[in-house]
Amino acid sequence: MVRLILIISSLVALATIQAIQAVEYEVTNNAIGTPGGTRFENEIGIAYSKQILETGSTFIWQTFRQGEADRKNVQRVSTFIRSMDGVAYTSNNEIHVSANYIAGYSGDVRNEITGVLYHELVHVWQWNGNGQTPGGLIEGIADFVRLKAGFAPSHWVRPGQGDRWDQGYDVTARFLDYCNDLKDGFVADLNSRMRTSYSPNIFVDLLGKTVDQLWNDYKARFGG
Repeated sequence: MVRLILIISSLVALATIQAIQAVEYEVTNNAIGTPGGTRFENEIGIAYSKQILETGSTFIWQTFRQGEADRKNVQRVSTFIRSMDGVAYTSNNEIHVSANYIAGYSGDVRNEITGVLYHELVHVWQWNGNGQTPGGLIEGIADFVRLKAGFAPSHWVRPGQGDRWDQGYDVTARFLDYCNDLKDGFVADLNSRMRTSYSPNIFVDLLGKTVDQLWNDYKARFGG
């Protein structure tokens, strides 16, 4: 009887954990009838986008080396294709992608939007030091994940280019890639440290040099 109670308790606990961990992915095309909305339907599609959200989340968790207990408790990620300026943004676990951008993109739009979704998904899952982390670093980590996933566009800067380490996006992503080569798992450790706060001393703790020293080394490594 005791054994049966233990088994039932374990099954209930497992079901509860699975319910907490399950993530629902939704994609809505709010630009139906527009050039961008039509191109989204014809060349990307809702089913493919949901698949990317699922596989992208798994890739991000692996890159950040996160188990269930280490990541945010997000139960739903919603993506909206809508008529707006810009490319995309993320707010409150909602990803908004510009149908205008989709309409005007010249090239493989499915590959481009895949990269965009990876970048925006990182904003859903990454830690931000309770708002203390510089915005350039936040964006750089998102593009670092996009880079490691193989969706970096050809127009990105080359390694060594850029004016400062926290310039953001592709510049910071290339720098973080260099730092990650110095210590495997550096970006995962960096993200983990930013769960509660941020300090530039994290770079010293993890790599033994200040971030400015690392940036100078990086510039010298690739000839500026």
